[in-house]
Amino acid sequence: MPPPAPIRLQKYLADCGLGSRRFCEKLIVAGRVSIDGQTVTELGTKVDPATQKVVCNGQAVAREPTVTFLLNKPPKVICTSDDPQGRTTVLDLLDSLPERVYTVGRLDFMSEGLIMVTNDGDLAHSLMHPRHHIEKVYKVWIDSPLGYHQLKKMVRGIPNQGETLRVLDIDEGRPARKGIEYTITLGEGKNRHIRRLMEHFGKKIFRLMRISIGPIRLDGLKPGEWRPAKPAELKILRKAIAEAKANR
Repeated sequence: MPPPAPIRLQKYLADCGLGSRRFCEKLIVAGRVSIDGQTVTELGTKVDPATQKVVCNGQAVAREPTVTFLLNKPPKVICTSDDPQGRTTVLDLLDSLPERVYTVGRLDFMSEGLIMVTNDGDLAHSLMHPRHHIEKVYKVWIDSPLGYHQLKKMVRGIPNQGETLRVLDIDEGRPARKGIEYTITLGEGKNRHIRRLMEHFGKKIFRLMRISIGPIRLDGLKPGEWRPAKPAELKILRKAIAEAKANR
């Protein structure tokens, strides 16, 4: 069997659990990574992990066994590894993990629901790539019903801050204990996507929860609880990613 071919440095760093490829690119450009003692800032650099030593922030890095966890993020928890303001982070909820992990995408401070935490760089990259359009489903509770034409506009797309915000699907809504409950499916999720849509129509959000990422569902996890993703779940998820790539 031939030895593994050299790989791009940012991919190797992501595989080692340092963060997403985009984050690892920032580490490289900032001069915080070296190969065999030489600082590297060029994103096209490749590395042979079998023969070369990679150091980031003064510490040698190496691949770890890949792990992926599913977590039900409560409100008022942030999706970063640390917070200067001292707020609770998603990683604070994951006790005694030996692996370095990071969140795949984000939910904003007040949003809740399903989030994936992993050190699998390839999986994270595929899920966050905007061209792959892995569907995500949300529940949102607002103060008053959306009209027929508002629902149609959401599907067609609404210009907002230089972007077009659209949904793949939204149901007709139903009365809930507090407000009106809608189920929304997004393909490409932008920053504060659903909140910006509701602000556009003057709606107040009482609650916003993500219930699924592709075929992975929140089912059974209470707020703050987490569990390892099942091999069967990851297999189905990777199949969905492969189909999205093939259809883009």
